Amino acid sequence: MARSRAAYEYTEAEDKSMRLGFLLIAAGLLSLLGLGCCWLRPALQERGGGGSANCTVLAVRQLGERFACTFSCGAACRGTARYPCLQVLVRTSRSSAPALLHEDERQLRTNPKCSYIPPCARDDQENSENVTYKQKYWKEKVGSQPFTCYFNQHLRPDDVMLKRTHDETVLLHCFLWPVVTFLVGVLIVVLTICAKSLAVRAEAIKKKKHL
Repeated sequence: MARSRAAYEYTEAEDKSMRLGFLLIAAGLLSLLGLGCCWLRPALQERGGGGSANCTVLAVRQLGERFACTFSCGAACRGTARYPCLQVLVRTSRSSAPALLHEDERQLRTNPKCSYIPPCARDDQENSENVTYKQKYWKEKVGSQPFTCYFNQHLRPDDVMLKRTHDETVLLHCFLWPVVTFLVGVLIVVLTICAKSLAVRAEAIKKKKHL
């Protein structure tokens, strides 16, 4: 009995392999749990209250109002600049009423009155030039061409977004790697146990031949 127990004791290398496997399993499970709470629930809420539509530009305009943004000027330095408000009004295939277009849900939450927030520069003139460039893009390059937009009934039913926050590709990558980590951990543990079991059986057969 003592010999049998000794035979099944793992070597230092096998013990490290088992620990690595269990560590990967735990990391994969914790990552899946965290991503499920932080990503999957908001994504399902967005899917449940939203959908896609075809949009065409009705009007592109700059309002006289300017909004503040914060720029970084160093490790512990922050400053405030201002940018003009650009509005892109569109018509959707689901409604004849005009809707205000936004870059994505984050931009909509940050400034629901405007369609675009430029990267905040220290110089107000640079911010104005970025907004003007975006205005020309919607007027000249997009024009009356239809494009896909998205709406969310839970957030602002009268506004539409150019991009979804929770894209299918992002969600796939977020859940793919934790699953791969979990499966690699399981594979390491199973292979270590199988290798040990085969080694013990081979040792037992070898001893029987010597008897």
